[in-house]
Amino acid sequence: MFRLFKQAPQTDANYQSLLDNLMQTMNSLHLAYENFENATDPELIDSYIYEVNAIQMRYQFLLCRLKSYEIAEP
Repeated sequence: MFRLFKQAPQTDANYQSLLDNLMQTMNSLHLAYENFENATDPELIDSYIYEVNAIQMRYQFLLCRLKSYEIAEP
């Protein structure tokens, strides 16, 4: 699998929490995409589209927080 993050020397609890949340969000996004691909009912398709969009926004938020945390920490 690809390395998404550089090796961080930090052992800060906040940093680790951000990483954990990001990984959970990636797993949720993967699951939402799988559900979307297997949905046949139009209402379910709509709900999965909204779910994917919401999870993508959460992912972007967490990724920006993680990057700003890495920049702030020397």
